[in-house]
Amino acid sequence: MSTDCLFCSIVAGDIPAEVVSETEHTIAFRDIAPQAPTHVLVIPRRHEPDVASLAEADPEATVDLIRHTKKVADEQGTGSYRLVFNTGADAFQTVFHCHGHVLSGRQLTWPPG
Repeated sequence: MSTDCLFCSIVAGDIPAEVVSETEHTIAFRDIAPQAPTHVLVIPRRHEPDVASLAEADPEATVDLIRHTKKVADEQGTGSYRLVFNTGADAFQTVFHCHGHVLSGRQLTWPPG
């Protein structure tokens, strides 16, 4: 845990979030600025800055994160979904704690950005 990390504070229960699902390794909660009818963030409980770092440090947590993403998409979405991991400031990552955006509920355009 990082004491100055927003998502670590959510994991610790110090900052409220609309949690939709949890596993041993992950927490899923609604994004506060949704970009689709379903916009849920799935984060590991462990603090790692991005998904590649998580994969190197804890492969089991990475697999759980992906599995949890599918569960959230199946329960919250429409069957089709997009999973986005922004990595680094140039990719518009603003919270440097690994997190996947699950987007669903409308036609998603391509290219995304």
